[in-house]
Amino acid sequence: MKQATALTLLKSGKNVFLTGSAGAGKTYVINQYIQYLRERNVPVAVTASTGIAATHMNGMTIHAWSGIGIKDKLSSADLRNMKEKKYLKDKMEQAKVLIIDEISMLHKNQLDLVNTVLKFFKDPFLPFGGVQVIFSGDFFQLPPVGNPNEKPRDKFAFMSKAWLEAKLAICYLTEQHRQEDNELNTILNEIRNGQVSDASIALLENASKTVLDTTEEPPKLYSHNRDVNMLNITRLRELDGRSKIFQATTKGNPKLLETLKKSVRADENLELKIGAKVMFVKNNYEVGYINGTLGEVIDYSEEEKLPVVQLSDGKKMTVVQDIWAIEDDKGKALASFSQLPLRLAWAITVHKSQGMTLESAEIDLSKSFEKGQGYVALSRLKSLKGLKLMGFNTTALAVDSLAFKADKRFQELSTEEEQGFNQLALDKKAIAFLKHCDGLTDPNDIKRFKNKKKEKKSKLPKQSTYTITKDYILQNMTIEEIAEERGLSEGTVMGHFEKIKSLYPEVDISKYKPEAALFRKVQIAHKQILVKKDPEQVREDGSVSLKAMFEAMNQEVSYAEIKLAMVFI
Repeated sequence: MKQATALTLLKSGKNVFLTGSAGAGKTYVINQYIQYLRERNVPVAVTASTGIAATHMNGMTIHAWSGIGIKDKLSSADLRNMKEKKYLKDKMEQAKVLIIDEISMLHKNQLDLVNTVLKFFKDPFLPFGGVQVIFSGDFFQLPPVGNPNEKPRDKFAFMSKAWLEAKLAICYLTEQHRQEDNELNTILNEIRNGQVSDASIALLENASKTVLDTTEEPPKLYSHNRDVNMLNITRLRELDGRSKIFQATTKGNPKLLETLKKSVRADENLELKIGAKVMFVKNNYEVGYINGTLGEVIDYSEEEKLPVVQLSDGKKMTVVQDIWAIEDDKGKALASFSQLPLRLAWAITVHKSQGMTLESAEIDLSKSFEKGQGYVALSRLKSLKGLKLMGFNTTALAVDSLAFKADKRFQELSTEEEQGFNQLALDKKAIAFLKHCDGLTDPNDIKRFKNKKKEKKSKLPKQSTYTITKDYILQNMTIEEIAEERGLSEGTVMGHFEKIKSLYPEVDISKYKPEAALFRKVQIAHKQILVKKDPEQVREDGSVSLKAMFEAMNQEVSYAEIKLAMVFI
C-alpha cells in the first residue's frame, strides 16, 4: 500500500494498524496525520510503547498517558482513583484520536488495560471508549518483554481482546525510504519471508571485510549486555587520567528495589573519565537531552565535580543526579533509585538501537538469542557499505513463526483494503469524522485557525517553565503527576520549587514539604556544615554546596530531595 492510500484511510476515522518493513515510512505517515488533525483543531494523543520510541514521535509512553504505569491489572478501585485525578480525567475526556507507535513492543495485557481505561472514562460499549486508535509498528522487530515462560501468543498485542475489538483496517506500506541499495533491501525482505538465499548469506559473510569510510569510530552493536559492558570498560581503561565513580543511592522496599533496578538503564556504580563516550538514559526535554542522546565527558564542574558532557551538536551541559521511583497512589515513593542518567556508549545493545538510523556500524550477531535481533540491527543501516558484520548465527536471521504467519495475514488484509478503496466515499467519511470530533471542516475556517495560531505564537512571549509548573501546583497535582504531564523528571520538577517560591510567594507549596524524618535529616546536615564554615562547602553568600550536603548524609538522600527540602529551610 502507498503512503497516500494509508493517509486517506486514517483520515476516514477508521481504527488502523499501520505496518510494513523498517524504512517504509510509517513514522512519516503518522506525522502527516498528526499535522492534519492539529490544523483542524482535533485533539490527538501521541504515544509509544517505549520511552525511546516516544521521543522519536515527540510524545510520551502509552503507560504514562493512560495512567496504567507498571500495573499488570486494574481493579475497580484503581479505576475510580484514576478518575479522581483531574489531569488524567481532562486528558481522557478531550482525547479523540490515540496513536501508539512501536506497538510490537507493547504486551497484549497492557493493550487490554488501555482499552479498559478508555472504556471506563468514555464509552463502555465501544472499543477504546470510541476513540480512534492508530497502531504503528512491525512485529518482526523485537517482541514485548514478558515472563520467561511466556510464549509469543501470550505477549503479542495482536493476540489481545482489545486488538480484535478494534476491528482495525490494515495498512501495509510497501515502498522503501531508508535502504539505499537493493542488496540490503533484498536481504531484509528475505529475512521477513523466512528464506534467506545463499547469495545473501555470502554478502553478509563478506561484510566482515568491509572497511568503513568514517572519520569517527562507528558505534558497535551487540545482542548481549555483557559484551556491551566489556567493550565499554575496556575503552574506559584505555583513556588517560583517573576514574571517577558515581554511586547510586537506593532506598525503600527491597523487592520493589530489585524491580526498579531491572528497569533502570543507569548503572549502580557509574565509572567515568574525561573522554568517555556516554549515552543519556532518561528524558529531560527542558535541559535538552532524551533517552538515547550521545555525548562525551569533557570536564567536571568546579563546585560539585559532576560530569560536563558535550553532545554531538556541540552543546555542553553539567549532568546532575536524577531519580527513578515506584510510588503509591498518593505519590509517596515506595522505592527509589538516584543516579546520573548516563551510561558508557562505545557499544550499545541491538535492543537499544531500535528506532535509530545509522550511516555505519560494526555489528556482532554471533550470539543472537532472540528472533528478530538480526533484522532490527541490519535494518538500522542505509546500505551494506556501512556494515561491518563481525558474525551472525541462525537465530539472528530467523523470525518468530507466529509473527511470520501474522505478517502474511496482514499483507492479505491490506490488499483487501486496497481493493475496496473508494476515494470519494472515504473523503465523505473524513468530513463526518472531523464533525464527530468537533474539528474544522470549512477550508476558510481551517486557514483562519492556522493564521490565528501563528499570530498568537508570534505575539505571546514564551511561557516560563516555572510558570507552567506553578499552574499545575495550583491544580493540586502531585510531583509525580506534574512530571508525567510535562515529560520531565521528578528531580527537575523538584528543582523548580525554589524559583517558584521566589517568583510567586503567594502560592502555597507547603503540601510538597518532605516527610518529617527526611526534612529533619537535611536540616541537621545543613546546620552542621554552616557551623564548620568550610569555604569549600559554604559559599560567600552563605549558601551550602549540594555535594557537601549529599556527602554529609552518607549519600542516602538524593540531590533532588535535598533541593526540595532546602526550599523549606
